[in-house]
Amino acid sequence: MRLVSRLRALVGIALVQLRHERLRTVLAVVGVAMAVLSSVLLASVGAGVVATGQEKFDQSGRDLWVSGGPVQLQPGSVGGFQNSLVDAHTVERQLEQRDDVRTANPLIFQTLYASTDGEEYNTIVGVGASSSGGSVSFSKGGPIEGGDSHYAGGSYDGPMQHEVIIDPRTAEQYNVSVGDTLYLGGTLATARDNEFTIVGISSTYSQFVGAATVVMPPSEIQEITGTTASDRATMMSVQVADGADVEATATAIEQDFPEYTVRTNREQLESMLQEQAVVLASGVGLVVLAVVAGVLLLTNLQLSFVYRHRETFGALTAMGTSRSSLAIVVLTNTLALGLLGGLVGIGLAIPSIWGLNYVAAALSGFEGVVSVSHRILAGGFAVSLAVSLVGGLAATLYLSRLRPLEQLR
Repeated sequence: MRLVSRLRALVGIALVQLRHERLRTVLAVVGVAMAVLSSVLLASVGAGVVATGQEKFDQSGRDLWVSGGPVQLQPGSVGGFQNSLVDAHTVERQLEQRDDVRTANPLIFQTLYASTDGEEYNTIVGVGASSSGGSVSFSKGGPIEGGDSHYAGGSYDGPMQHEVIIDPRTAEQYNVSVGDTLYLGGTLATARDNEFTIVGISSTYSQFVGAATVVMPPSEIQEITGTTASDRATMMSVQVADGADVEATATAIEQDFPEYTVRTNREQLESMLQEQAVVLASGVGLVVLAVVAGVLLLTNLQLSFVYRHRETFGALTAMGTSRSSLAIVVLTNTLALGLLGGLVGIGLAIPSIWGLNYVAAALSGFEGVVSVSHRILAGGFAVSLAVSLVGGLAATLYLSRLRPLEQLR
């Protein structure tokens, strides 16, 4: 019973110090809170990006992604992209002849000039892809009829549909809808000669690239960007046949097409994240710096706390107060600061995540990119405990090295 009363008294003294030295308390809580907040936000962004990416790939209705290498930017060139998969239509035909493949579709991404009146132009992402099939959903209108007829077996002299699918952001940006027209082309001259009728509104491909898009048959985007000679595509999406094993099909395709890389949905997502390794490393670095700054700030404040009260601690030790009792006061004080900082940091994380989601939706078009879970919040709280533990141990070690008589002279 005496031990409980003693501990209660020591804890009370430690907590009284929080109210007595308010500036130190506020600074320590802010330092710990920033460390917790940065850790929670980075973990939430990482978890959200992975979850969103996996969800988008699953919604695509595709199982494999075939590419000829990384997509390269070509500033100043028509379309702005150097797509790496050559003879796309031939590859498509060869893949669809396989028993373990149900469908294969080329995907072509290019930058296009777009205008409603043929006078004022803005750039937009053009996608060459099939608009039919269950994987493409429409809010208005429907798919482009006639398929990729302009390809005409490789001669590119078949009829052009001159029809496009746009996403809701394009519709809002240009104030157009089904039945209206857009001038589109890889150059201004080409755009003035090619007027496309909007036949449907779908967010399927805009969700994939995270930008406003216009979708047309692959051969037509090749025609208006001048890439028909090499029949280039960004990648090939593949849906395996019913009952076929995705991993085995990927291995077999890679053996038959050694010049191309074949990835599953998960591997494609990982590849995209690896391309952002520098950005991810920068984010991790900022979090590490925030945590280190929190540790240093709390440690410095606790060391200064012990130093300012060294005479008091010395007197108490000389009067018979054990060093363990004084250590409990210091550790409790530090732990309380860590707990307060953790609660404040987690409290700030929730509205911050809402704000980040709003910014991410405005910039990328992806909603709910930043997601938080109880596990992430628990991890953030663990950071606050770790920060306070380091600061408390450093202050306790400093306290143990004080000599009572020297402090009283």
